[in-house]
Amino acid sequence: MALRALFLTAVLSAATLSAGQASAHAKLVSSDPAANSIVAAPKAIRLTFSEKLAPAFSTFDLAMADGMKAPVKTTVSADRKTITGVPTGRLMAGTYKITWHAAAADDGHRMDGTLAFTVK
Repeated sequence: MALRALFLTAVLSAATLSAGQASAHAKLVSSDPAANSIVAAPKAIRLTFSEKLAPAFSTFDLAMADGMKAPVKTTVSADRKTITGVPTGRLMAGTYKITWHAAAADDGHRMDGTLAFTVK
């Protein structure tokens, strides 16, 4: 009986570990402005992910091509899949680079990435 209980515990533990490792990571699925697009100065920038995010660990920075940072206030949406950033001032013409960091709510795995767009 004890051997059977031990076996059952081992099987359930392995199943739990496998399920935890199989969880997906938050991946960027869309952005507004779109990557490599040429747009009028946006009033807000939105990055949408495939999974719910951990708001405390999900944000982005915005910088011009020369590396000068453009201040932006970010928030995570109520459905926790979109990071919205509102520039604190009007964006000048030029190329901008978004450097994002997003942590999936289910497993905490952090993903990082970049994308660029140009303001005409």
